[in-house]
Amino acid sequence: MGRITNIKFNTKYPSVEDLRTRAQKKIPKFAFEYLDGGCNEDVNLHKNTAEIREVELLPQYLSEHAGSDLSTELFGHVYDAPFGVAPVGLQGLMWPNSPEILAKAAFEHNIPFCLSTVSTSSIERISELTEGRAWFQLYHPTENSLRDDIIKRAEAAQCPVLVILCDVPTFGFRPRDIRNGLAMPPKMSIKNIIQILGKPEWAMKTLIHGQPDFTTLKPYMPKNLDLRQLGKFMDQTFSGRLNEEKIKPIRDMWKGKLVLKGVASEADAEKAVQLGLDGIIVSNHGGRQLDAGESTIKPLTRIAKKYGDQITVMMDSGMRSGPDIARTLASGAKFTFMGRSFMYGVSALGNQGGDHTISLLKIQLKQVMEQICCEEVKDLSRHLIEK
Repeated sequence: MGRITNIKFNTKYPSVEDLRTRAQKKIPKFAFEYLDGGCNEDVNLHKNTAEIREVELLPQYLSEHAGSDLSTELFGHVYDAPFGVAPVGLQGLMWPNSPEILAKAAFEHNIPFCLSTVSTSSIERISELTEGRAWFQLYHPTENSLRDDIIKRAEAAQCPVLVILCDVPTFGFRPRDIRNGLAMPPKMSIKNIIQILGKPEWAMKTLIHGQPDFTTLKPYMPKNLDLRQLGKFMDQTFSGRLNEEKIKPIRDMWKGKLVLKGVASEADAEKAVQLGLDGIIVSNHGGRQLDAGESTIKPLTRIAKKYGDQITVMMDSGMRSGPDIARTLASGAKFTFMGRSFMYGVSALGNQGGDHTISLLKIQLKQVMEQICCEEVKDLSRHLIEK
């Protein structure tokens, strides 16, 4: 019991912050700022992590302890750890081939990988790499025919879980991306060209793997959209604002597990329960959508207490370490997802970044559980210091 397998750990980078620092040196500024930034003044971006770290756990040093086990059952599958790789858009912009690198690592470590509709690998390719175990996150299309086609592709790819996104009714206001003229592929301004020339490994890998694009959406979209054109295409093609009438036909069509991501209130959690969804991910999109909102840990705590016995409650946004994962699980989440942490890892260490980051988080989380005398993940809530 408690043995951690498949550990591939680079001792030069023993924290996610080390990976972030390394990533900043290895990728162009416009790519790093897209990854690293929030919206508006970044208030909620920083508040997410800070308020998770206000959670405290109680150790029990004189109790009997047979060892700590990270394995966690979720939707009928036993994962090796209670965290997964969250969906992230434009992944290949930050590090070439990163969705495939992370999907392979997640599969080898037996944790879930969730592909975004607007990532840079296809549903089919990620399914191939994970033997049909990858999750898929759907941006809701305006046209039912497009919605149905993407869902059928996810079903054909054997995705066990479909995640529908509810916290992007409009694009976040992100000053860095506006200044950088972000585009897919990157806009070749003189400033951006200079940034690329200063990152030769990134540039070479991009040449090898090709310029990133929205591979899953490629059959449906025009080529080489700049930021304004991309925004127009997304506005015309996807309806970010969900409601019960949009969710019901997806529930009827999708035979696998259905999860709503972006829940930040008890009211939306209750609707998810009423609609017969299998799970919710409490999230504020990593602080990238509403700077004036709450951090994720606050609604997570309330929602888990009220609805945790009716629906699987998970969380993303703000976690940057094993202790952060432990704090979140102790606060009521059954499972957690992280986005930036894994992207820092792959941007810092390339093909080894996924393995390293997953191994790092496993080691950190197990250390916390051993320290507080917690044998199973589901028992972390017993160690929460109530305030």
